[in-house]
Amino acid sequence: MATTPPAATKAPWHLWVVGVISLLWNLVGAFDFYMTQTRNAAYMQAFTPAQLDFFYGFPFWVVAAWGIATWGGALGSLLLLLRKGVAMPVFLVSFLGMVLTTIHNFGLSNGLKVMGGVGPLIFSTVIFVVGYLLFIYARALRRQGVLR
Repeated sequence: MATTPPAATKAPWHLWVVGVISLLWNLVGAFDFYMTQTRNAAYMQAFTPAQLDFFYGFPFWVVAAWGIATWGGALGSLLLLLRKGVAMPVFLVSFLGMVLTTIHNFGLSNGLKVMGGVGPLIFSTVIFVVGYLLFIYARALRRQGVLR
């Protein structure tokens, strides 16, 4: 006798709001990563020579962590919209990429000075909070059976 799989829990309205807004948010980060890594002249002209040297001097592991953070966030948001349970670990890996990048930028190098004071530190804090909350949100939806 075959058993039928349990019915999926209906997606709450906020999943679509959070999913779309987070996808747009994370695509901005992915775009920034792409434009920086391709050294797009029009995009990079907004930065000082010292800032450009800072970005272009990142060691490979920082570039990899930054890429994982940005593109992982975008992928996590897409998976959230598709109601896939794997969104939760993807958001976690993205968050860990943020942690590694921030350790380098503000702990192992002079990123705070190069980027111009506390503004970038505040923005990094906002990015951290959003990334962590997306992980928590996906975990809650997964536990509720909304994400499969």
